[in-house]
Amino acid sequence: MKDFSCDSSHVCYDKRSGIPLEKLYGSNCFSNAVMGEMLPPGIFKEVLEIQKGEKELSPETAEVVATAMRNWAIEKGATHYTHWFHPLTGLTAAKHESFIDPSGDGRAAMKFSGKSLIKGEPDASSFPSGGLRATFEARGYTAWDLTSPAFLKQDKTGLTLCIPTAFISYNGQALDQKVPLLKSIEAVSKQALRVLRVLGNGTSKRVMTEIGAEQEYFLVDKKYYDSRPDLILTGRTVLGALPAKGQEMEDHYYGALKDKVADFMRELNHELWKAGVPAKIQHKEVAPNQFEIVPVFAAASAALDANQLLMETLQNVARRHGMEALLHEKPFAGVNGSGKHNNLSLATDDGINLFDPGEDPQSNARFLLFMAAVVEAVDRYALLLRASAACPGNDYRLGGYEAPPAIISIFFGTLLTEFLDNIASGKDASPNGAAEGEADTQASVASGQMKLGVTSLPDLPKDISDRNRTSPLAYTGKKFEFRMAGASQSIAASATYFNVALAQVLSDFADTLETILISGAADKHEAVQAVIKNSYRKHCRVVFNGNGYSQQWVAEAASRGLPNVANTVDALSALVADDTIALFESHKVLSREELESRYHIYLENYSKQINIEAGVTVDLAARYIFPAASSYAAELARQAHSLREAGAKAEAQAGLAKKICEGLAAMQEANSRLESELAAAQKIAAAHDRAKACLENVRPAMDEVRSNADALEKMVAKEAWPLPGYEELLFKL
Repeated sequence: MKDFSCDSSHVCYDKRSGIPLEKLYGSNCFSNAVMGEMLPPGIFKEVLEIQKGEKELSPETAEVVATAMRNWAIEKGATHYTHWFHPLTGLTAAKHESFIDPSGDGRAAMKFSGKSLIKGEPDASSFPSGGLRATFEARGYTAWDLTSPAFLKQDKTGLTLCIPTAFISYNGQALDQKVPLLKSIEAVSKQALRVLRVLGNGTSKRVMTEIGAEQEYFLVDKKYYDSRPDLILTGRTVLGALPAKGQEMEDHYYGALKDKVADFMRELNHELWKAGVPAKIQHKEVAPNQFEIVPVFAAASAALDANQLLMETLQNVARRHGMEALLHEKPFAGVNGSGKHNNLSLATDDGINLFDPGEDPQSNARFLLFMAAVVEAVDRYALLLRASAACPGNDYRLGGYEAPPAIISIFFGTLLTEFLDNIASGKDASPNGAAEGEADTQASVASGQMKLGVTSLPDLPKDISDRNRTSPLAYTGKKFEFRMAGASQSIAASATYFNVALAQVLSDFADTLETILISGAADKHEAVQAVIKNSYRKHCRVVFNGNGYSQQWVAEAASRGLPNVANTVDALSALVADDTIALFESHKVLSREELESRYHIYLENYSKQINIEAGVTVDLAARYIFPAASSYAAELARQAHSLREAGAKAEAQAGLAKKICEGLAAMQEANSRLESELAAAQKIAAAHDRAKACLENVRPAMDEVRSNADALEKMVAKEAWPLPGYEELLFKL
């Protein structure tokens, strides 16, 4: 059914509700626009000041907002509200409470107080805490996050008012993804403002982190999904042979959408737009039945909530259309996996993008200084950024010819790299180090050239960089695209770690610039140039503009001294390194105890996930593959016997039956080894050692079972195979 129609005035309407699309957008979102209409002007002004960090929320203001929010939600049809938060499970959580408040005389009123808005008290004992608290200590708190709007979430039972919140323990320790993100935003804002003040900016009051998250996912027909226990329990196929065709024809990317998928996407957009999620772009991805959806940029906290809501909505809407949306990083071996490309930028409250070249020398000085800061932050804290993309699913994806390598590097493109290289080497800052007035006309866009010590910088083009899909962190104009994050991951970790690393470098830059200027050793422009020169010269080893997929880069990165951490277990150790703890504690983002708890939680999650995958592999091999392949081999043997009795040749049937029996024996032997390795790993008490055993012993044993099972799939008749294959999963919708 067509969801939208347009009248003669070119106004588009939602056919279900009759609402114009412009009004449909945000209709289920308690946005600033809605608050501006419903709150008294003075209260609304105060809310805006609180969002900017200029004031603290008072109980009186909370009471007025709560009343307006309740009235708005009830008028829309909501009967319940919930504090919606991000525990360290990777998912969201909510405890639903009714607006109904019984009076005791058989009547009830619809109430929602400012106190209920500000704080909730969910049971925290069953959420991951990594040893921060004993399991019998149940108290936890959710605190309203004013930087992200409340919204209505709809299901078959009706509408629920969802209030984005932070989740903390009884002692105030962070138990979620949002608290450290919010603190990291404050940290990088504080240090960026120090640098801006040195540069002469006295007007900007805050620096905001903005994120645009590109979400990849697969769609599969639900009837095939329901027949695959591995997809249901692990999110990926632990067994499965590739069909004759995969993605090698390159015919899926940006291709035409099938009607079923187009209908799904229309409803998906419909639901996201109502909730105020700014979904903008959608298209087919490289792998068969793989897709991508891209919202526009939003403030980091709101972007975090929007992405979590997007993932939930993807799956719910897909089911309504007879499909399942898969968010695992590598649901199908042998074809491209799914990532989440987090585009990060920093902008001031008065509209200055700190990652954007300007139109005057001062703006370009600022731009190049912040570029140098990113380079130094990425080089100094590469292992921390790698840890932000560490999850079990990403181990199957990173390092292949579909995703960035595990080596952290930055892509700048030729032009910007030459500018920075020339500054660092003391040459002319123009591209190719040309003398004044002699710059290459194709590369140079400078209105004048600059030698170090001169107080002007060249103009820079707006599109100063190409895009590089093989780079973990690519500068793509006004933003950095972090391509390592997995499709199932929260966007919070990469943003938080990037912010804290950059905050530290900007703090060092500010210290240096302030010291130079106070001492009078140089003027402002000379001081800025010196900082850029010294920092970039020391840390430029992390800049790489070539093909990150090539083996030559692996060798070159090693010669540069860049780390190459190939797996999650080793990558997570960065969270408890001394320099990481010092970094987070100095900026008051996470304490030692909070970092250690996350390290423990993520290791436990890794072991649990591998345990589930191994258990499913054992079960499928023993209870699905062995009986089916054995029956087929027996049937072949019967056919061979009948043919011989009839005097016909039976070598083909007998030979295939023998090969299948040999394959079954090999699979059973491998399955027994897997069971032994799994049992041994489960007995290990220490979290790190158990995860290491899962990585080094259990996973290879799983791979051995898979190779034997997949070989059997190629020998057994299609109708006798007990599971839908890749052909159905990847090519049928």
